[in-house]
Amino acid sequence: MEEQAVITALSALAQESRLRVFRLLVTAGPAGLPAGQIAEELAIPPNTLSFHLSHLKNAGLVTVRREGRSLIYSAEFVQMRAVVAYLTENCCSRDPCCS
Repeated sequence: MEEQAVITALSALAQESRLRVFRLLVTAGPAGLPAGQIAEELAIPPNTLSFHLSHLKNAGLVTVRREGRSLIYSAEFVQMRAVVAYLTENCCSRDPCCS
């Protein structure tokens, strides 16, 4: 994963509401949640939620699909794992006691 993509993802998560939205979507798994349910569960006004979901989508951390009249948002697990892998790829490489 490129450094700029990691910076973009971490920047998107460095805001309380966006972090809460992302964590909620992670708990929902690949099925995701409708925008209205996210707004209700996190007590975020729909317009504000739309703004935050847009940031997460632009960072590649969420995907959206339409089901009838609903927009269903899901965590992008491949991107999430890539960010975590980037952050930990050299874990303890300077300390042989950690391996």
